[in-house]
Amino acid sequence: MPVTNVEWSSVEKQIAQHAFETAYQREIEALIQEVRDRASSLCELEDMWRLHDFLSARRHEIDGKYDNRDTVRIFVCAQLVKEGWLHLNELEGLTPEKLTKVLALTRM
Repeated sequence: MPVTNVEWSSVEKQIAQHAFETAYQREIEALIQEVRDRASSLCELEDMWRLHDFLSARRHEIDGKYDNRDTVRIFVCAQLVKEGWLHLNELEGLTPEKLTKVLALTRM
């Protein structure tokens, strides 16, 4: 079964959705802390513009990352695990085949 043609049961979709929400919350909390840290050290106007550029880039990255379509869900799960926003055990309930694919993709 090719990775892009994976069939997802409604339960598996719910598991993935919950995992995405958990990872998203973790990533946003880390981003907020990083912005607080950076903002507390602003000294010059140029520092503020760098913070603005950083936030714009992160927004673009995050907005595009959490794609929950069937065709890319395995890849997103693997990316989130690889980046540390999600733990493999938080995907329990997916078929062993899907978990194996996620794990294999995290090693790439």
